Amino acid sequence: MTDTPGLTHPLDDLASYLPQLLGRDYITSALVKGELCVSVRRESIARVLMTLRDDARCQFKLLIDICGADYPERAERFEVVYHLLSLRHNLRLRVKVATDEDTPVPTVTSVYSTAGWFEREAWDLFGIYFGGHPDLRRILTDYGFDGHPLRKDFPLTGYVELRYDPEQQRVVYEPVKLAQDYRNFDYVSPWEGMTNVQLPGDEKAAIPLGAQEKKA
Repeated sequence: MTDTPGLTHPLDDLASYLPQLLGRDYITSALVKGELCVSVRRESIARVLMTLRDDARCQFKLLIDICGADYPERAERFEVVYHLLSLRHNLRLRVKVATDEDTPVPTVTSVYSTAGWFEREAWDLFGIYFGGHPDLRRILTDYGFDGHPLRKDFPLTGYVELRYDPEQQRVVYEPVKLAQDYRNFDYVSPWEGMTNVQLPGDEKAAIPLGAQEKKA
């Protein structure tokens, strides 16, 4: 990851060190867009994160986030992604485990206290179950909500939402309104460069600052 001959990037060193550190819990790793991603065995995730937290060459003391990803075509359709930060070494690491709809992922609340709410969010939105979690309840959807709205197969219609109606001064149930307006993307907007695919309007990113005003 460095262009200087004879020097290595800290992530390169970490990528070489992780198989030795994690042993049989390690599956694979890859550098993706300048970030190191490592896949580990699901049942070992708590031990892996504790090792990454306490090892002197790692010291990933902060759990920034836990999120889910859904790939319905896979046998294990879900990935649970843990984002770690080492302030000591100024490094970030992404750790992944795979699971299906029925197999629980061990909770890591004993390793990082912040994992409690993150795991609840992944359970609420994806239906990923975390075994051993002390209080695995929904956190973003309302009471009695059916389904997990970030799954790729979650329907866009047929659900209701709970809200307080100030005019009626009571709680009411209404059909979920999923607006589609924001799916009509304006590729000539200033929000270019968000994908690796060249889209109409991306050519503006190559225009020097102020050139457009001079042209006008």
